[in-house]
Amino acid sequence: MYHVGVTTTQPLRPPLVDVAAAETYAEWFRTLADATRVRLLHTVATSPAGAIRVGDLAAQLEISQSTCSHHVRKLADVGFLMIDRVGTSSIVSVNPTCCTGLPHAADVVMGTMAPLPCCPADLPGDVTTRAMTTQDQSVVRDIYAEGVAGRNATFETTVPTASDLAARWLPGHRWVAELEGRVVGWAAISPTSTRDCYAGVGETSVYVTDGARGRGVGKTLLHRLVTEADDADLWTLQTSIFPENRASIALHHTAGFQTLAVRSRIAQLDGVWRDTVLLERRRSTD
Repeated sequence: MYHVGVTTTQPLRPPLVDVAAAETYAEWFRTLADATRVRLLHTVATSPAGAIRVGDLAAQLEISQSTCSHHVRKLADVGFLMIDRVGTSSIVSVNPTCCTGLPHAADVVMGTMAPLPCCPADLPGDVTTRAMTTQDQSVVRDIYAEGVAGRNATFETTVPTASDLAARWLPGHRWVAELEGRVVGWAAISPTSTRDCYAGVGETSVYVTDGARGRGVGKTLLHRLVTEADDADLWTLQTSIFPENRASIALHHTAGFQTLAVRSRIAQLDGVWRDTVLLERRRSTD
């Protein structure tokens, strides 16, 4: 925060890391100050099934099961891993919040407050984007319905009408992606407030149909969304993503979004309290 009316050689701002946060981060980093634990956490995080038995984990790391169990407990104590009992086996999985909390801690400690790059340059050549039209609203709604059904994209449990959905978005900030001649994804920006002072702040949404994922559709849509927003004088974009949706969080990071916070138990979905990750992108002021 800059103090208005105070002239200094350096901008005044509060410390980015308070004592409590520093102690928490130090505990995390201490726990990871062991090569075996780093390898173990990576192995669990990249497990195709999303979870792995302790015995299988020990075999992959070529360590004894007792040693593996010791390191698993240490990582679970600070919240990096979760342990579930299934019969006589211990099943280990990554705590989704860890995937955002740990990178955020590193960002804060290293003071990465400088403008981030806009977007990745390696956009697929077979995906095109264009402005959304009224004729697209039906398929856009269908794609959104897939996100509602998946329960990891939105808190909504019923699908709004196509017209109600379109009414949420800012004119000129609605895009669709096409692959092989059909619409396979969409992106849009909603206003965060009706107050004039927040006219340059918007909340983004990006959805890709199930059958087109992994083709760079989301990357291409997000590129179009943020570059057009920059040109239209939107200075802040924000979004909230479930921590389980790690691919979406990673995608937004490549487009210049920074993780601001993990909002614990922010709302219920199907009667279950869920966390969200709040991300923000600031337009460069160069």
